[in-house]
Amino acid sequence: MSAPTTKKPTVTEREARQVAEAAREQDWRKPSFAKELFLGRFRLDLIHPHPLPADEDVRRGEEFLARLSEFCETKIDSARIEREARIPDEVITGLKELGALGMKIDTKYGGLGLTQVYYNKALALVGSANPAVGALLSAHQSIGVPQPLKIFGTQEQKDAFLPRCARTDISAFLLTEPDVGSDPARLATTAVRDGDDYVLDGVKLWTTNGVVADLLVVMARVPKSVDGKGGITAFVVEADSAGITVENRNAFMGLRGLENGVTRFHQVRVPAANRIGPEGAGLKIALTTLNTGRLSLPAMCVGAGKWCLKIAREWSAAREQWGKPVALHEAVGSKISFIAATTFALEAVVDLSSQMADESRNDIRIEAALAKLYGSEMGCLMADELVQIRGGRGFETAESLAARGERAVPAEQLLRDLRINRIFEGSTEIMHLLIAREAVDAHLSVAGDLIDPDKSLQDKARAGANAGVFYAKWLPKLVAGPGQLPTSYTDFKHGVDLSPHLRYVERHARKLARSTFYAMSRWQGRMETKQGFLGRIVDIGAELFAMSAACVRAELLRSQGDHGREAYQLADAFCRQARVRVDELFTRLWSNTDDLDRKIVKGVLGGSYEWLERGIVDPSGEGPWIADATPGPATRENVRRPLK
Repeated sequence: MSAPTTKKPTVTEREARQVAEAAREQDWRKPSFAKELFLGRFRLDLIHPHPLPADEDVRRGEEFLARLSEFCETKIDSARIEREARIPDEVITGLKELGALGMKIDTKYGGLGLTQVYYNKALALVGSANPAVGALLSAHQSIGVPQPLKIFGTQEQKDAFLPRCARTDISAFLLTEPDVGSDPARLATTAVRDGDDYVLDGVKLWTTNGVVADLLVVMARVPKSVDGKGGITAFVVEADSAGITVENRNAFMGLRGLENGVTRFHQVRVPAANRIGPEGAGLKIALTTLNTGRLSLPAMCVGAGKWCLKIAREWSAAREQWGKPVALHEAVGSKISFIAATTFALEAVVDLSSQMADESRNDIRIEAALAKLYGSEMGCLMADELVQIRGGRGFETAESLAARGERAVPAEQLLRDLRINRIFEGSTEIMHLLIAREAVDAHLSVAGDLIDPDKSLQDKARAGANAGVFYAKWLPKLVAGPGQLPTSYTDFKHGVDLSPHLRYVERHARKLARSTFYAMSRWQGRMETKQGFLGRIVDIGAELFAMSAACVRAELLRSQGDHGREAYQLADAFCRQARVRVDELFTRLWSNTDDLDRKIVKGVLGGSYEWLERGIVDPSGEGPWIADATPGPATRENVRRPLK
């Protein structure tokens, strides 16, 4: 067996892109509403009528939610978790007994077999009780051992590990390293084949659940060999294996009960039978797992929005200013309207995406990514507005409020807890790039060789011919559509008229596609460097998707006689608010400070503005910006805390 390498992988920007490109799903075998939206085609038929779960799934889901709700109300003390920065063992034991570890695991392995819809409703419920508990359950099932095994595991692996994950064992997902975040091409952890085993060496950072986990999904680089292609590979690893040390339990501004740490692997032997999929398939497994796994974060943002609305309503009715409740002052009322409308739309996005995931009729990779992006951003905005509505009390801790005799409302804690969602499972900036890549996939498929500097003239000529055929058919369809006809979508008119909003979505989907095409024609190979432009393109798509989901959900509730009139009002309010944001984003596509910003950044990095930093004291401590992660034996105490 060769010795583990201690040299960090050195990769070029092009090589890093190639690794990411190889990991993404190349084909579109099923229709995608969001993909069509970015191409200027408003396929309302893909989401309307709103898909519905089977009656038996609803019955089982509602029964579990009832039990879970009682548990959350009586057993989860959020204030204690915040105070002690730890989820009590008895809470985790209770969740195990309730079956919450196996919500998404099939009943034949001892799980509850809930649908994605009810799994997300459960996470919203638990997350409202305490976001750290929600994060524990989500990390275990959305990205931990159960989900990748469900999709890619062998029958032997499923039989061995899923029953444990369903009832007793907590799992974690280990990809990030101290010097590797969203650029996995530089992954330094290695797994060297040695007979019937692989030997792992390396350090993993921000291992959510890693401090208490029993099973780990570990991504490691396998060297290429005669017997294997090598590459980034996924393994199921027993957390108590010799050579594994949890070197630190990390502490954060929010989610203080999170069991997140630094995990070192030194000569850790893992049976080859524990490899998930073939060598080199690790990133594809991770990305495919996240296609539905990403829905857990916006689900918990839905729960946060509902709580924000409840507190805003109760507080704004009780608090008076200048002779009337503060809710009736326009400055505060607009914030409450934003929270109510956005919560409705975000729930619509999550429920629609989840039901489509359950039915598996559509490819939802873009929808799930948009839900994560939109939910994390809007969740933070709603929490921030709640703090503002509460005023000084919003900035004060719940413990302090209680100490002086007022209701212990943890508004500031919610703001701290939600902030990580803009970073977890793909930061907003990375999500912009990921979604943008999928949004322009059709263009790259037909014209990618035209802007690839490494392609031959013959390849470029062939691509030019293909592109000519594609655009000759596609571009004329972007000129006119149903959105210009006042009679379109009139089945969404019931008291409140939502049809103008759907016509707006159809028109602006075509405008979005035209803008993307124009940008590709203008910048060609430099398009990938225009991250500001791409981010706005994605944000427009997210708003249009949310508007569509909100209208479809309102019509569903109306048809079921379930607060239909109020749902239409909320959908109308949300769409009007979203249209203001979309119009601004379209303006900023071409009128912005992107070029100037790049010049300023070069000046900052070059030291031109260091004089601006004078007159302060930097309270930061000493130490390197990035901790040393050289493979080797542990030198620190193992702080792993197994829960059995």
